[in-house]
Amino acid sequence: MGTETEVMLYMAARVQLWQEKVTPALKQNKCVILDRWLSSTCAYQGFAGGFGLDKVIKIAEDCLTKPWPDLTIILDVDLETAGKRLKKDLDRMEQKGDSYHKKVREGFLKLANGRKNFVVIDAADDIETVHKQAINIVEKMF
Repeated sequence: MGTETEVMLYMAARVQLWQEKVTPALKQNKCVILDRWLSSTCAYQGFAGGFGLDKVIKIAEDCLTKPWPDLTIILDVDLETAGKRLKKDLDRMEQKGDSYHKKVREGFLKLANGRKNFVVIDAADDIETVHKQAINIVEKMF
Protein backbone atom coordinates (compact mmCIF):
# COMPACT_ATOMS: atom_id res chain seq x y z
CA MET A 1 0.00 0.00 0.00
CA GLY A 2 1.37 3.40 -0.93
CA THR A 3 1.81 6.27 1.50
CA GLU A 4 -0.81 8.38 -0.28
CA THR A 5 -3.34 5.58 0.18
CA GLU A 6 -2.43 5.27 3.86
CA VAL A 7 -2.96 9.01 4.36
CA MET A 8 -6.38 8.95 2.77
CA LEU A 9 -7.51 5.78 4.57
CA TYR A 10 -6.35 7.04 7.98
CA MET A 11 -7.98 10.42 7.36
CA ALA A 12 -11.23 8.75 6.30
CA ALA A 13 -11.13 6.64 9.47
CA ARG A 14 -10.56 9.76 11.58
CA VAL A 15 -13.50 11.56 9.95
CA GLN A 16 -15.74 8.55 10.57
CA LEU A 17 -14.58 8.23 14.18
CA TRP A 18 -15.24 11.93 14.73
CA GLN A 19 -18.77 11.67 13.35
CA GLU A 20 -19.75 8.40 15.06
CA LYS A 21 -18.03 8.60 18.44
CA VAL A 22 -16.29 11.86 19.27
CA THR A 23 -19.03 14.35 18.39
CA PRO A 24 -21.74 12.50 20.36
CA ALA A 25 -19.40 12.15 23.36
CA LEU A 26 -18.50 15.83 23.32
CA LYS A 27 -22.17 16.78 23.06
CA GLN A 28 -22.66 14.84 26.30
CA ASN A 29 -19.75 16.80 27.88
CA LYS A 30 -17.61 13.68 28.08
CA CYS A 31 -13.84 13.70 28.02
CA VAL A 32 -12.50 11.99 24.91
CA ILE A 33 -9.07 10.33 24.94
CA LEU A 34 -7.60 9.07 21.68
CA ASP A 35 -4.43 7.04 21.37
CA ARG A 36 -3.97 8.08 17.73
CA TRP A 37 -5.05 11.20 15.88
CA LEU A 38 -3.64 13.70 13.40
CA SER A 39 -0.18 13.77 14.99
CA SER A 40 0.22 10.06 14.18
CA THR A 41 -0.65 10.57 10.52
CA CYS A 42 1.76 13.51 10.42
CA ALA A 43 4.62 11.48 11.92
CA TYR A 44 4.08 8.19 10.11
CA GLN A 45 2.90 9.13 6.65
CA GLY A 46 3.69 12.85 6.53
CA PHE A 47 7.25 12.74 7.84
CA ALA A 48 8.54 9.15 7.76
CA GLY A 49 6.56 8.24 4.65
CA GLY A 50 7.60 11.40 2.84
CA PHE A 51 4.08 12.62 2.04
CA GLY A 52 4.74 15.93 3.80
CA LEU A 53 3.58 17.31 7.14
CA ASP A 54 1.96 20.36 5.57
CA LYS A 55 0.01 18.23 3.08
CA VAL A 56 -1.33 15.96 5.85
CA ILE A 57 -2.33 18.98 7.95
CA LYS A 58 -4.05 20.61 4.96
CA ILE A 59 -6.12 17.48 4.28
CA ALA A 60 -7.00 17.24 7.99
CA GLU A 61 -8.06 20.89 8.15
CA ASP A 62 -10.28 20.35 5.12
CA CYS A 63 -11.83 17.12 6.48
CA LEU A 64 -11.94 17.28 10.26
CA THR A 65 -14.14 19.51 12.39
CA LYS A 66 -11.32 19.83 14.92
CA PRO A 67 -7.97 18.60 13.62
CA TRP A 68 -6.02 19.29 16.82
CA PRO A 69 -7.07 18.10 20.27
CA ASP A 70 -6.95 20.30 23.35
CA LEU A 71 -3.86 18.37 24.50
CA THR A 72 -1.46 16.01 22.75
CA ILE A 73 0.92 13.93 24.84
CA ILE A 74 3.72 12.28 22.92
CA LEU A 75 5.28 9.31 24.66
CA ASP A 76 8.84 9.47 23.38
CA VAL A 77 11.08 6.43 23.57
CA ASP A 78 14.35 5.45 21.90
CA LEU A 79 14.31 2.69 19.28
CA GLU A 80 16.15 0.16 21.43
CA THR A 81 13.64 0.42 24.28
CA ALA A 82 10.72 0.41 21.86
CA GLY A 83 12.07 -2.72 20.18
CA LYS A 84 12.23 -4.55 23.49
CA ARG A 85 8.58 -3.70 24.16
CA LEU A 86 7.23 -4.95 20.84
CA LYS A 87 5.34 -8.21 20.60
CA LYS A 88 6.92 -10.91 18.48
CA ASP A 89 4.02 -10.71 15.98
CA LEU A 90 4.72 -7.42 14.22
CA ASP A 91 1.98 -5.66 12.28
CA ARG A 92 2.50 -4.11 8.85
CA MET A 93 3.68 -0.77 10.23
CA GLU A 94 5.96 -2.32 12.87
CA GLN A 95 7.66 -4.39 10.16
CA LYS A 96 8.93 -1.26 8.40
CA GLY A 97 12.23 -1.36 10.30
CA ASP A 98 14.43 0.85 12.42
CA SER A 99 15.21 3.54 9.83
CA TYR A 100 11.50 4.14 9.24
CA HIS A 101 10.72 4.23 12.97
CA LYS A 102 13.62 6.59 13.61
CA LYS A 103 11.97 8.97 11.13
CA VAL A 104 8.58 8.48 12.82
CA ARG A 105 10.12 9.50 16.14
CA GLU A 106 11.75 12.54 14.48
CA GLY A 107 8.39 13.42 12.95
CA PHE A 108 6.61 13.37 16.31
CA LEU A 109 9.32 15.48 17.94
CA LYS A 110 9.40 17.95 15.02
CA LEU A 111 5.61 18.27 15.17
CA ALA A 112 5.68 18.91 18.93
CA ASN A 113 8.47 21.49 18.75
CA GLY A 114 7.00 24.92 19.39
CA ARG A 115 3.41 23.76 19.04
CA LYS A 116 1.09 24.77 21.86
CA ASN A 117 -0.78 22.04 23.73
CA PHE A 118 1.85 19.42 22.83
CA VAL A 119 3.84 17.79 25.64
CA VAL A 120 6.60 15.21 25.23
CA ILE A 121 7.14 12.65 27.98
CA ASP A 122 10.24 10.48 28.20
CA ALA A 123 8.56 7.08 28.05
CA ALA A 124 11.73 5.05 28.61
CA ASP A 125 10.87 5.04 32.33
CA ASP A 126 8.69 2.35 33.88
CA ILE A 127 4.96 2.43 33.21
CA GLU A 128 4.05 3.79 36.66
CA THR A 129 6.39 6.78 36.31
CA VAL A 130 5.17 7.59 32.80
CA HIS A 131 1.55 7.24 33.95
CA LYS A 132 2.10 9.67 36.83
CA GLN A 133 3.70 12.21 34.50
CA ALA A 134 0.79 11.98 32.08
CA ILE A 135 -1.77 12.36 34.87
CA ASN A 136 0.07 15.41 36.23
CA ILE A 137 0.07 17.04 32.79
CA VAL A 138 -3.65 16.42 32.29
CA GLU A 139 -4.49 17.72 35.78
CA LYS A 140 -2.48 20.91 35.18
CA MET A 141 -4.13 21.49 31.80
CA PHE A 142 -7.69 20.89 32.91
